Amino acid sequence: MTTTQFGQAVRRWRDQVNPESVGLPAAGHRRAPGLRREELSLLAGISVDYITRLEQGRAANPSSQVVEALARALRLSRTERGHLFRLAGLAAPGSRSVPAYVTPSVQRLLDRHTGTPVAVFDASWTLLVANPAYGALMGDPSAWRGRERNAVWRQFLGAPTRTRYTPEAKHDLEVALVADLREAATRYTDDQQLRRLISDLRASSARFAVLWDTGVVGHHEAARKTIDHPRVGPVTLDCDVLTVAGSDLRIMIYSAQPGTEDAEHLELLTVLGTQDMAERPTQR
Repeated sequence: MTTTQFGQAVRRWRDQVNPESVGLPAAGHRRAPGLRREELSLLAGISVDYITRLEQGRAANPSSQVVEALARALRLSRTERGHLFRLAGLAAPGSRSVPAYVTPSVQRLLDRHTGTPVAVFDASWTLLVANPAYGALMGDPSAWRGRERNAVWRQFLGAPTRTRYTPEAKHDLEVALVADLREAATRYTDDQQLRRLISDLRASSARFAVLWDTGVVGHHEAARKTIDHPRVGPVTLDCDVLTVAGSDLRIMIYSAQPGTEDAEHLELLTVLGTQDMAERPTQR
């Protein structure tokens, strides 16, 4: 397939997506139907410039990660997703690669929980999609690229987090993340990206290497976490991690007990985050 055909398909599907169906406001004048390029950029975590070059046929050989992100943001079915991979000259990931397909039911969960921070990760803890409330709480992830989107990499080698951890809680989290990666590596033996991630983590983080080599075993448990938000101050929330049977997705959900000060802070920061997104300049 040609580069032009891939770009035309992306543009065609972009024009068919109702902004409200993906949790975006449809208010205001729109020169064309569907999503604007930077709305697709926000949803997919891909730069507007790169999307423009793809649609205009000026960018060739998009990676499987880019194609997966576009398919997810455009809400493509499995059949449509496979077609987009073929247009890119790629084979859709098989059963022995880490699944990155966000099912429609999981996507609806994100779209409907507008006031609840929700993020979806794959089995290697790479962030696939997050709702605006999660971005408002933890920082906008739309600009994260490559390894920045992997929670294990961010934990061991990334920028400081907004979440407070006691030494014990930090250790338990890291044990659980390493154990998850080990299980994923056993299940998805053909996933080269996962193998490179583990190899690079072992080479770059002595702490990860020790945990990996000692064969620690752990699992995620519901926890109370305090997030130091730059605009509303500390907010303490319940954090639950759910695993989706059949797709191996991890859904992280933050919630507050109704009627508490933390619930008020969560509502405030969600409103502030939504306003910030609405104020961003738009282009087609």
